[in-house]
Amino acid sequence: SSHTDCHFCLQSLRGRKYALREENAYCVPCYDSLYANPCEECKQPIECNSKDLAYKGRHWHEGCFRCAKCSRSLVEKPFAAKDEVLLCTECYSDEYSSKCFHCQKTIMPGSRKMEFKGSSWHESCFVCQYCRQPLGTKPLITKDNENYCVPCFEKQFAHHCYACKKVITSGGVTYDDQPWHKECFVCAVCKTQLSSQRFISKDEYPYCVDCFSKFCARKCAACKKPITGESHLLEGTTLGGAKYISFEERQWHGECFSCSKCSVSLVGQEFLTRQDDILCQKCGSA
Repeated sequence: SSHTDCHFCLQSLRGRKYALREENAYCVPCYDSLYANPCEECKQPIECNSKDLAYKGRHWHEGCFRCAKCSRSLVEKPFAAKDEVLLCTECYSDEYSSKCFHCQKTIMPGSRKMEFKGSSWHESCFVCQYCRQPLGTKPLITKDNENYCVPCFEKQFAHHCYACKKVITSGGVTYDDQPWHKECFVCAVCKTQLSSQRFISKDEYPYCVDCFSKFCARKCAACKKPITGESHLLEGTTLGGAKYISFEERQWHGECFSCSKCSVSLVGQEFLTRQDDILCQKCGSA
């Protein structure tokens, strides 16, 4: 009864529809001209007797609130916005959504997706290739474009150290066709790491040059020094033993195998022995 006249044009409201705004009454024409929002789609005012649908400060008639691509109504339906354009979820997915790296199907807006190495997965597709358990944010290892949890990768593919039998997760060296941790590839005697130095092998075990010479090498019968041959880790193959001469359980360096009297080299020559001496034919016959 207190709203008898339009607040703007002062015309009587008796028997007429009116609208309230901030406790003031307006006839419909005045209200629409003063306060009706323009529709984002048709640009016409949304009159007070029409439903006004609003999204992020913009307004639509109920009939104009449609997908910009397929024109289906978005009223009371999920939708997405791209560059201020409204799209139904199906059109948005077809146009903009990521495809799952595993199943190649669309990852629908609002669903959880996993990102890894620039690709996207459905959460249910981002699993260990071997045990099929979800990887989520767990540590993983990729091989041939397939993802594995660390335990499964180690079980299926990892090398085990020849010395300690534990998994080699990074680095490592190969010797005699066997994998080793760098820290496990040590001299069999003094335990010095051999991954960056020359070494000598004997009976499938590596030795530093000093230990091999001291404990394993043959001794020259002439100079009493070790007769050694060396191996190189990076190639993993024998470079070749030192040349030596062997006779009746004695060995000589090639350069030490000479006549005990005149010192002429006996390599490839006939020789005679007298007690511990070796002699050329000339000195042996004198």
